[in-house]
Amino acid sequence: MLITGFTIFLGVALLLVKLQRRTMLRVLKHDLKLDLAVTALVLLIHWGTFSGVMAATVAGLLTNITTSGLKRLFGYIDGDNYYPGKIRLDV
Repeated sequence: MLITGFTIFLGVALLLVKLQRRTMLRVLKHDLKLDLAVTALVLLIHWGTFSGVMAATVAGLLTNITTSGLKRLFGYIDGDNYYPGKIRLDV
């Protein structure tokens, strides 16, 4: 259950890593919407068994922790303004 949830999260995280830097920072501005969308999508996909729902919950929680951490670490872009986090990226 935990391993399945981590694997689901890893797939979502790899999609976020593949985005261009500016796109990733724009997505991080809407971290709550991203968390809700990912959690709802994986719950919908894995609905039907207890282990599937728990794996989706683990994936949603890991996504929430990661997006919050990335937003604090790298910041986000709102419109044309870049609000850096602890690490400033060249955008």
